[in-house]
Amino acid sequence: MPSSPNKGRIGVLLVNLGTPDSPQTSDVRRYLNEFLTDARVVDMPAAIRYPLFRGLVVPLRAPKSAKIYQQLWTDRGSPLLFHGLDLQKLVQEKLGNDYLVAFGMRYQNPSIEKALEELRDAAVERIIVLPLFPQYAAASTGSVQEKVMELVSKWWVIPSVSFISTFADDPGFIGTIVTLGKEEMAKRHYDHVVFSYHGIPERHVLKGSHNGYCQLSGCSNTYNEKNRYCYRAQCFETSRLVAQGLGLAPEQYTIAFQSRLQSRLRDPWLQPYTDEVLKPLPEKGIKNVLAFSPAFVADCLETTIEVGEEFKELFEEAGGEHWQLVPSLNTHPQWVQAVADMIHRN
Repeated sequence: MPSSPNKGRIGVLLVNLGTPDSPQTSDVRRYLNEFLTDARVVDMPAAIRYPLFRGLVVPLRAPKSAKIYQQLWTDRGSPLLFHGLDLQKLVQEKLGNDYLVAFGMRYQNPSIEKALEELRDAAVERIIVLPLFPQYAAASTGSVQEKVMELVSKWWVIPSVSFISTFADDPGFIGTIVTLGKEEMAKRHYDHVVFSYHGIPERHVLKGSHNGYCQLSGCSNTYNEKNRYCYRAQCFETSRLVAQGLGLAPEQYTIAFQSRLQSRLRDPWLQPYTDEVLKPLPEKGIKNVLAFSPAFVADCLETTIEVGEEFKELFEEAGGEHWQLVPSLNTHPQWVQAVADMIHRN
């Protein structure tokens, strides 16, 4: 059926976290300053957050992070950026001319503001926002949503705006991970699987708990209306569904969390910690491990470097023989279709 002549295109905004403009220390410092002073990332009073991170943490962290970004950088630049731009193009082709797909980063460039202006200039009828974080967290998806609402609230004419807040159990998302996992499992035998998710402070989970439901324990054993926005519960659900698709029994996989920022003694993050989980595995006879990083849909520092290289080194030092990271979804055709399907359903 032909579209109504008065019906405008639907705007789609894909958003990922962000990346420095270059691996140089000055650009990394600029990125970290914006990222680590976001009140949803570091939920401290501004009077403490800004001087602590801009005056102490970022100046110390930026040179070290710049060296790691230099290892990550490619001829096309940051993988998180070019995979995002490639995904934008492929999803646009998949959705067709009735849609206009834009891409932005929560921190640095291309900005959410620029992407929204592109959609506004095209006079889209409404906007669907898809933060590219499978599991909802206030520090990632929540921050994107807050920024979009802040920017759009300043427009004189505000179109309908909707958000896809989580896709932790989306069949297309899960199916793509399973496909990639099976490809790696066909190459060799693995003794165990590790699902490593980006960590967040425990208090972030407890602050978002529905009437105190989340207790950082067995409450994540089921996924329901009370914990559907609990980051920990979503990580467990994603893992269960992928494990089911791969034919894994519960004892054949472990769920853990990486990338904690502060001392766990002063500020505990979600546990168990991946780097501590993998060390005793070789003593248990687990010499070959397949690792997934399902909190990320594109290659980045946390996947390629942290899980793919740093954890591999720790595992081998502990006596392990083979540690293999399953590639991120990036622009896998099945993932492109999954994104298009999510947009259609919303």
